Amino acid sequence: MLDVLLLMLGLLCTAVLWVMIYDSNRFVVVRHEIRDRRIRGQCRMVFLSDLHNKQFGRDNVRLLKAIEELKPDGVLIGGDMINGKPGEKLETAVNLLRSLAEKYPVYYANGNHEHRIKLYPATYGDAAERYGEALAKLGISPMVNSHVQLPGINLTIYGSEIGRYYYKRFTVPEMAPEYLSGLLGCPVPGSYTVLLAHNPDYFPRYARWGADLVLAGHVHGGIVRIPFLGRGLLSPNVRFFPKYDGGVYREGNSTMILSRGLGIHTIPFRLFNPGELIVLDFAGDETESPGKRTEQ
Repeated sequence: MLDVLLLMLGLLCTAVLWVMIYDSNRFVVVRHEIRDRRIRGQCRMVFLSDLHNKQFGRDNVRLLKAIEELKPDGVLIGGDMINGKPGEKLETAVNLLRSLAEKYPVYYANGNHEHRIKLYPATYGDAAERYGEALAKLGISPMVNSHVQLPGINLTIYGSEIGRYYYKRFTVPEMAPEYLSGLLGCPVPGSYTVLLAHNPDYFPRYARWGADLVLAGHVHGGIVRIPFLGRGLLSPNVRFFPKYDGGVYREGNSTMILSRGLGIHTIPFRLFNPGELIVLDFAGDETESPGKRTEQ
């Protein structure tokens, strides 16, 4: 009987290990329709977050192929395309962004890793300067608490960069009600407002600020998705079962689409939790369709 139990345990561990390796090296395409009367015409964007220098095939050929097949009008970046580690290479993110910028306009908001290398040059050397110069050569200017209005579609994209204080481990620090307006100003009146905000913990604040749609990342889907419960296990801030772990959330008139990200960091695996490439179809209607997932 003991031999049978040990055999079953061995098979279970082997199966879990196989799924872990499989999920850590694939992504799914998740589609959302965003419809609002203020939007004019139609526009398709893809949203990438938390690549962390991950490669899906050499030079990210699988990811680029999936994006090309979607035929987007632009690319939205939610931050953490690099790893904020001393001596970490930047080429993986730069090469991917080069391929994207050659075909599409790229709207890039920083995550905590891009922010970190700027704040601590004594630790990260000239990484921030080199990365900034590489992006500038590609024609990409990170949206640090700034915005851009898309001509002809009445869509305004904001990129936020909140302070390191708001990425504390084990807790969610309180954010003052006026903090975001101090960084971003007020939303453009009459325009549909998209906020690229890496940290999803402050969704209620983003909603009160006036974001119609928040695009966030950071949590990596909770690293491990608990089967049947559909819950993420752990956030990068070391909190179990985070409130926001991936999917669609609503707060008043605001919607947040939280990507489970593409790469891995610190905890170097995913389990029952493949990466995500988000597709957003904007159109001038109030009816919204549920998201759909396809595997890559």
